[in-house]
Amino acid sequence: MTKSFTTKEMVEVEKAQLDLKPNEGLVYYKNEPFTGFSMRYYTETKVAEKIAYLNGKRHGLFQKWFSDGVLSFESQYKTGIQHGITTSWWNNENKRSQNNYENGVAQGKQIQWYINGAIFKEIQLVDGREQGMQKSYRQNGKLYNNYEAKNGRIFGLKRAILCFSLENQSVVSDTL
Repeated sequence: MTKSFTTKEMVEVEKAQLDLKPNEGLVYYKNEPFTGFSMRYYTETKVAEKIAYLNGKRHGLFQKWFSDGVLSFESQYKTGIQHGITTSWWNNENKRSQNNYENGVAQGKQIQWYINGAIFKEIQLVDGREQGMQKSYRQNGKLYNNYEAKNGRIFGLKRAILCFSLENQSVVSDTL
């Protein structure tokens, strides 16, 4: 049975004091499956990373910060498995990526941004595989990739450069 807990009961322990037992897939503290927060610091008071554990497994919020204190990463875990929204940021506080996980598998719309805040990529995933319309953009906002994924196959253009262009709806060769 999984023990429930409240934040008041959670202890904070330096990550180096925790012992990962890979064969069990559990983190231990003082020879017991760990329940609390794993902490890593840049300095004595400046947090670099904070991970919630329950009975030796990640459970709850996992956060990382840049050395200047700006949040760089945030993800949710449920009994050791990523579950929910995972977000990362550039050090200028603009979003870098946003992904959704269901029971450890990437699902639904996944988005990435350039450091300037312009959208870079929008992809759709079903059970961790591309499915549906997939798009990538250049920093100026122009569409770069635009294709559809169905049953493991790709339909459309992926990193292709056309050898022709349209002018007044007529095909004009760029190679002549």
